[in-house]
Amino acid sequence: MAPSWIQILIVVVIALLLFGGRGRISSIMGDMAKGIGAFRKGLKEEETKPVTKDEMVDITPKKDETKTSS
Repeated sequence: MAPSWIQILIVVVIALLLFGGRGRISSIMGDMAKGIGAFRKGLKEEETKPVTKDEMVDITPKKDETKTSS
């Protein structure tokens, strides 16, 4: 059974969207790749920056001396 002209048209339209020069899907995938590249670059920059003592924050809770021991 041979495919009808409507089926062939649908396949051609999908192929143009996927593999077209500046199709919607190809531009979306290009933008996604740029975003992933920028994310990885940001992670590398964050890892190489050393933390100084001035940047550290003491989160240890203070001992409550108002309570009395029984």
